[in-house]
Amino acid sequence: MLANVEIPAQYNGPPTSANGGYTCGLLARHIDGPARVRLHAPPPLQRPLQVRAGEEGSVALFDDDTLVATAWPTELDLAHPPAPAADLARDAASRFAAREQHIYPQCYVCGTQRDDDGLCLHPGPVHDWQLLACEWRPRAAQLDAQGFVRPEIVWAALDCPGYFAAVGAERPLVLLGELSASLLAPVPGDQPLVVYCWPLGREGRKARGATAIADSSGRVLALSQSLWITLKTPEAAA
Repeated sequence: MLANVEIPAQYNGPPTSANGGYTCGLLARHIDGPARVRLHAPPPLQRPLQVRAGEEGSVALFDDDTLVATAWPTELDLAHPPAPAADLARDAASRFAAREQHIYPQCYVCGTQRDDDGLCLHPGPVHDWQLLACEWRPRAAQLDAQGFVRPEIVWAALDCPGYFAAVGAERPLVLLGELSASLLAPVPGDQPLVVYCWPLGREGRKARGATAIADSSGRVLALSQSLWITLKTPEAAA
């Protein structure tokens, strides 16, 4: 066993399970370089979890005997558009599609009722649904001792925006299936950031999106692509 971890209740996505991106980030800490993480079960909150080594450099997260997630080293060769300017990102956030009716208003990343401690990432269309963006101002509690955003928080920030890009204005009930990310440079916590995202296509119940985080100069610091699975029943989202 590599480590024991426990996800505090504040890092929820759906009401009774952890945010998928945050969970992926915890597991990706044990991968050197870009990682691809697959979620197999809703990550539980406030339970002792075990990180175990797997085959061919993989690592897995277990809740007792239940496999929660698996991570592998990967290469993320993803072309990305330039970051929109900060003023465009702020304006786009005013068109956040879930502002009035959010499926998970308490989500740590994108919830509309987490102004006290969440990331408050509310990406809206810049000009159309081919590019969404918002501004991000990290909080002190989300930083490490050097003043950079903690890696698992960066992974969380790469999660939900990809959903809004992947599904567009329709916003079906989905959950994260896989998240691949590359943290290209430390993400500073002392300046406004731009989080922007774009669709990568849909096929049946599967939708894909991409997310990037840029600093105030437009330099991309982190990049991800995400796979979302449309749920057959609302009960599966708990």
